[in-house]
Amino acid sequence: MKIKILTAAISLSLVACVTTTADQSAEKILDDNYSNNKSVAAAKEVKTIAIAKAVAPKESLLTNNDLLITLEQIMSDPDWMGRSPQSWYWGDDNQTIFYKQKRAGSPLSDLYRQATLDKEAEKVKLAQMHVVSDRNAQRNKANTHEVYTFEGNVFVKELASLDVQQLTYTSAYEYSTMFLNNGNVAYRVGNKFFEHDLSSNKIIELANLQLKKDPKDSEESQSYIASEQHDLIAYVALQKRNSELRENQQEKLKAQNATLTKSDFYLGDNKRINHASLSPNGDKLIVSISSGESSQADSDIMPNYIADDGHIKAEKVRQRVADNRQYNDELFLLDLKSGQKFPLSYDVLPGADEDVLASVKTENYQREGKVYQSQKSPRNIHVMQANSPIQWHENGKQVAVLLEAWDNKDRWLTTVNLMENKLESQHRLHDDAWINWSFNEFGWLKGDNTLYYLSEETGYSHLYSKNLAGKAKQLTRGQFEISDVSLTQDKSRFVFKANKKHPGIYEIYQVDIKSGQFSALTDLGGMNDYALSPDDSTLLIEHSTVAMPPELYVKALKDDATAIRLTHTVSEKFLSMPWTAPSVVAVPSSYQDEPVYSRVYLPKDYDKTADKNRAVMFSHGAGYLQNSHLGWSGYFREYMFHSMLVQQGYVVIDMDYRASAGYGRDWRTAIYRHMGKPEVQDMRDGVNWLVDNANVDRQRIGTYGGSYGGFLTLMSMFTQPDLFQSGSALRLVSDWAYYNHGYTSNILNTPGDDAIAYERSSPIYFAEGLEKPLLINAPMVDDNVFFQDTVRLVQRLIELEKQNFETAIYPVEPHGFVQPSSWLNEYRRIYKLFENTL
Repeated sequence: MKIKILTAAISLSLVACVTTTADQSAEKILDDNYSNNKSVAAAKEVKTIAIAKAVAPKESLLTNNDLLITLEQIMSDPDWMGRSPQSWYWGDDNQTIFYKQKRAGSPLSDLYRQATLDKEAEKVKLAQMHVVSDRNAQRNKANTHEVYTFEGNVFVKELASLDVQQLTYTSAYEYSTMFLNNGNVAYRVGNKFFEHDLSSNKIIELANLQLKKDPKDSEESQSYIASEQHDLIAYVALQKRNSELRENQQEKLKAQNATLTKSDFYLGDNKRINHASLSPNGDKLIVSISSGESSQADSDIMPNYIADDGHIKAEKVRQRVADNRQYNDELFLLDLKSGQKFPLSYDVLPGADEDVLASVKTENYQREGKVYQSQKSPRNIHVMQANSPIQWHENGKQVAVLLEAWDNKDRWLTTVNLMENKLESQHRLHDDAWINWSFNEFGWLKGDNTLYYLSEETGYSHLYSKNLAGKAKQLTRGQFEISDVSLTQDKSRFVFKANKKHPGIYEIYQVDIKSGQFSALTDLGGMNDYALSPDDSTLLIEHSTVAMPPELYVKALKDDATAIRLTHTVSEKFLSMPWTAPSVVAVPSSYQDEPVYSRVYLPKDYDKTADKNRAVMFSHGAGYLQNSHLGWSGYFREYMFHSMLVQQGYVVIDMDYRASAGYGRDWRTAIYRHMGKPEVQDMRDGVNWLVDNANVDRQRIGTYGGSYGGFLTLMSMFTQPDLFQSGSALRLVSDWAYYNHGYTSNILNTPGDDAIAYERSSPIYFAEGLEKPLLINAPMVDDNVFFQDTVRLVQRLIELEKQNFETAIYPVEPHGFVQPSSWLNEYRRIYKLFENTL
């Protein structure tokens, strides 16, 4: 009975790709299965999600089974598939959109303009590039003008006439443009901030951030021998006196002559400015600085063997987590009117001195026969590495700053008391594992005393508001994730993306702030990203399905409005190929109530063959990435490769194992301190599902994946050698101590604090478990996962006297391959491995 349900769903998903209207029975299967999946662990029933959304007739997939899918075709330059719109945004008039499109056979892209009522787009001429709206343009309070930069120069556009005025014409690079509340324009050049008076064309320097000590403080820091030199040598003392006289005279001149600016702020020697944000009133700056010393070790290099000059080049690369040093931001409020600098202390933050790693350190100490003594001490804290972590209220009277601890167990949303020049904590988000690097959006609501923000505190990313003097209010709730939040101009509604319908379907929704009414703005299925038009009336949508790359649509925000397609960039050749549209299956889990959502590709008559099928399991990269959704995948080559395998009788499964994105906080952090165990458990459940439901021979299953997927290939084959008959690990991680700090320390802490976590999570410690054929494919100029990971693992396998592994190297390739010849060579090897072993 299960097999019949699955077959029907697959049929529906394929039919949906060639029809012009949604199949209602398929929609019902989708809705029913998702609600049933909530109890899937208890019922242990297989639930299949069908794709049932419309595409235009000209995109109909031709199911020509006589047309063979070849590696040569699918691994060639992807321009043959078509070139989807990129970097899309609204124009000024709410009726025009802009997008970039890659040129065929070229790394260059062109900018296109298209009216929402037209069928054809026009390429923007190079001579007019400075005139078109910029996606980062900012409007003034009256909504009559906007300011933006083009190639480092500042422009102002009048929206009614579309007249453009160029304010700067320099070789300097101006950026961070904004309208001040007085109507003037402000911008930044290096570490200097300027105000441009639009009525008089006068340019005023607001602040000059100096990365050196204040000359007034030089006396205090004199060494003994410097002081002795000034006391004993009259010439030195005279030179000092003359210098001080000149400096004092210059200070008096600046103070008493209105034509001169006094805008210097001294931030100290050997410092680096991390963030600097100007108030809309142009009177204050929030600045964060840290040590300017490089944390790179001399060994942080990557040899490049095939360089343009014929010599080996030692390229500088990022630091390994084992070598990375802790750092701390110093945070300041600069008063541009008085010239005063106020340090903002972190002491007021709840938990700022907690020993959050006490239990981890205790366990590691015990292994060494030592006793750990926990004690409170100030933690290293810095401004969060997120988009716009400093947000001024539009009136310039309030500012919010998002902070995080270096150990990433805490995130603080703070405001600055501008009367008392100190931080005030508004919200603390603590996670015993780690704070998500997504879902950190925040901003200001109406008035000057209410914030909104995203938080995972309930287990899923949801939207909250908070009065500065009150408690937080949760605006959305449920077992789904919210992201990409937009606040309408009248500040009455939030618009956002969410997977409320199903974990793998992302639609656009809105919530009314006052009433709390939650409603859907789209019902397209698949994957949808959006931009709200400047007048909040229309959505620009990038829509895709599992079998159709992204295209652009517009949809008016009216109850009866339908989405209108604007672009048709997918090639006829791609549309004519007999691709297999996968179904998304909820594979029951042996370890938690929630299922493991997986893309499943099935060949024709898979359940009627006399001999059981062979199968391949693909593991996506990045760890925290979702691939078993119903939109177009970034792994498009793999999608085509899997279709080729299906055409030759393989079954393919692609699982969103624990740690994947899209399923909430607990799913994300299930791998804390033990990467490779929960995921491999999920992979075993996937194998069992294939055997029980897809007529697959347990002894004819292989696996492959790249990056994190390469890591999982190693962990599964080293720690569970009965699971797969062969595997290919691409651009693999073999030892997490050699990976970067920003990613790894979230999940495993640092090797100095938590060696246990690194040793039980790194494949190199389990290499003796290899029993089945393993293919290692490694790019040599990979500045993400270093080639060193492969070299060390291969040496370990040699010393263990393993014979059933092979290594293929790619001398000119980075982490993500570029050359079609490399892609083809890699996948020929993978295909040959499976053909020979399965």
